[in-house]
Amino acid sequence: MEKRLFLRGNHALAIGAIKAGCRFYFGYPITPQNDIPEFFSKQMVKVEGCFIQAESEVASINMILGASAAGARAMTSSSSPGLSLMQEGLSYLAGSELPAVVVNINRSGPGLGGISASQGDYFQATRGGGHGDYRTLVLAPSSVQEMHDLTLLAFDLADKYRNPVIILADAVLGQIQETMVDRPYQPLELPPKDWILAGASGRDPRLIKSLYLKEGEMERHNWKLFEKYQRMKREDVRHENYLEEEAELIIVSFGTAARVAKSAIRLARAEGLKVGLFRPITLFPFPEKALFDLSQRVKRFLTIEMNTGQMVEDVKLSVARDADVHFYGHAPGSPPAPEELLNALKKVY
Repeated sequence: MEKRLFLRGNHALAIGAIKAGCRFYFGYPITPQNDIPEFFSKQMVKVEGCFIQAESEVASINMILGASAAGARAMTSSSSPGLSLMQEGLSYLAGSELPAVVVNINRSGPGLGGISASQGDYFQATRGGGHGDYRTLVLAPSSVQEMHDLTLLAFDLADKYRNPVIILADAVLGQIQETMVDRPYQPLELPPKDWILAGASGRDPRLIKSLYLKEGEMERHNWKLFEKYQRMKREDVRHENYLEEEAELIIVSFGTAARVAKSAIRLARAEGLKVGLFRPITLFPFPEKALFDLSQRVKRFLTIEMNTGQMVEDVKLSVARDADVHFYGHAPGSPPAPEELLNALKKVY
């Protein structure tokens, strides 16, 4: 019999992390993600793990680098301004090819902004954010269940590619409470960690670095990373299609905005409007091929985001040239109501 739990999103995520084998958590408090470090502060001792409230987000991300280099599954979490402070460390992790899971419970900005829900960190997450030619895998949950399940996946993908993985959620998903099925963890088949720094007794020494100074060395390293990101695009793209059959208009949305969009679509269908949803689950790699294939049949798209327009750029780049892409943004604050989105889609239907 399935075990069902009634949890808030932040707790579901933390439970998923521990189930995935995370034993090192380093973080610094910031609203609205504080439930996560609070949870770990109580639970890590029960699994003989390590919890440290670092002195800053800069310290947190660098502690992650050290734990990862030693072979541990490690994680940090924060909210938007905190992620800004972590960008140099994320670049170091990617350049050093070290796995890590970094959670962003997105709040509004720019600057200090506010604690309300937002999707304004899409560019920061999907474009690398820090310096250099690198990318991070980005997973976008849309329910408490996915806050748990995608966290399990995030640790496996981080190890598979030796790369940071970002979970991009928001204040609504962090605080909302829903029923979640407590599924057993079935890890991916992963390569051995034959690169970790665990003492060189009986073997040649290993070196983990992101500094390359010899002639041609940096160029070769960057192209190696590039090929890894191309492999991500081939093997680990995820999306959801909802009521797309015979649809004449497709809404493209992720996270909390996609939840509301589903309600708006049901209202539209009740009025006889043939509307469907395309929901990216991996924001990088973006499901561009699936969206392109869909645009061979459907020519009208409406991108809905809780920002002033970010993912819409990837949608425009992905669809066929003769497809018509519209945008509706709900700037940070309270999430849009289904009726608001219904009115927006009627204008472009």
